[in-house]
Amino acid sequence: MLVSWLLNFCLGVLLTLFSPWVLFRMIVQGKDRTGWRERLFGAVPPRESDRPCVWLHAVSVGEVLQLQPVLDGLAAEHPDCEFVISTTTVTGHEVARKKYPEYRVIFTPLDFSWAVNRALRRIAPAALVLVELELWPNLILSTARQGIPVLLINGRIGERSYRGYRRFRPVMRHILAKLSLCAVQNETYAERLRVLGADPAKVVVTGSIKFDRIDIRRDNPRTAELRRAFDLHPTETVFIAGSTQAPEEQFALDTYLALRPKHPNLRLVLVPRHKERFDEVARLVEETHGLPLVRRSGRMVDGGRWTVDESNAKSVSPSSILQPLPSVLSTEYSALSTQHSSLPTPILLLDTLGELAACWGLADIAFVGGSLTNRGGQNMIEPAGYGAAVMFGPNTWNFRDVVEMLLTGDAARIVRSAADLTEQVAWLLDHPAEAASLGQQAQQLVLAQQGATRRTVELIGRSLAVRKIAKPKAA
Repeated sequence: MLVSWLLNFCLGVLLTLFSPWVLFRMIVQGKDRTGWRERLFGAVPPRESDRPCVWLHAVSVGEVLQLQPVLDGLAAEHPDCEFVISTTTVTGHEVARKKYPEYRVIFTPLDFSWAVNRALRRIAPAALVLVELELWPNLILSTARQGIPVLLINGRIGERSYRGYRRFRPVMRHILAKLSLCAVQNETYAERLRVLGADPAKVVVTGSIKFDRIDIRRDNPRTAELRRAFDLHPTETVFIAGSTQAPEEQFALDTYLALRPKHPNLRLVLVPRHKERFDEVARLVEETHGLPLVRRSGRMVDGGRWTVDESNAKSVSPSSILQPLPSVLSTEYSALSTQHSSLPTPILLLDTLGELAACWGLADIAFVGGSLTNRGGQNMIEPAGYGAAVMFGPNTWNFRDVVEMLLTGDAARIVRSAADLTEQVAWLLDHPAEAASLGQQAQQLVLAQQGATRRTVELIGRSLAVRKIAKPKAA
């Protein structure tokens, strides 16, 4: 109990220090206004049945989407189970509610002992499953104290996190010792957890479930819908800059403008990493560069020039997330082109949530963002699975193992600057056979890594087989 109250004190101090920033986001920016009863007090809706329940915690959108194959496997193997999904971010919560309407979705309680314990009483899980490495000390300690297995799946620990955790090795050892299972992506991560104090007998290398949820079919319905919505033709070469941060969109635009005269069939799709920047990137295209733009969320024709339908774009609700939007672009643009033969081909902006995975299926050439900034890179497995010619910057420590696999297999390229991006894309456009070979090699490497979901579901199932639970309490 002393450890729990020390943790409460430390978290309380941090929350107090950051409260001005939290209030600014809530009041001025209109963000993070929901879910505070669940976060601060653990006031999640109580379960009403006494069926076995698995509580799966995912931080944000990426982890939420990773759960799909695991949930499918668990539901098939354990049809008597209920599933509760918790997220840390509002965006993750929105996507989870739309993606998994059949399951209960909650906000993860902040790591105060009273919030955690109340949520545990109301959910009464047979197991708590943490995705990747989201270590909330009070959540783990309280859950284990009640005899509930705590399982880490798809575990990963980057070099930076590992160096930081090593400074608090006694604390980490105390927390990791409570985990019933550490199912990790590779042997490097496994060894790091052992060094930090995890029980070697409970550390298992399963591979990454990220590879199992990868769709390699470019004709899948969601990708086909995006192709229709963006009016992309088979003769066009699609260059996608996805999961980007500033100034990576500018780099992609510079590349497109430099190469378009020689390659008139080149199309550019921009996909900013954060929804807060959708309007900013739209202004960059339209106002800074004076280029026509089509937004996935809404568009209109005004005076012979493509502009953004701001009222439509800003009114996109969570109910539209992951749903096909009607495509009127082809008819409108064809009619407009007849009147204005010199009208430039529009830049395309994917400004909806949860569609990037399908959008990568349009790419002939893919630049994965957050890699020419200090973000540490984003997921490059999805474009690799579709067989796109994949590029990323040098700052990819968040995906070090995937990057090493792709580079060792001659299945991706590193770009080190804006000028290098233009040079690399130009080379791929001038050598289409080599570009196709690069993509095919990437796709084969992804296929060779699949199978982690099956192993993960089996391990979770073993914990469920030995855990009996009481009826949830409404306290």
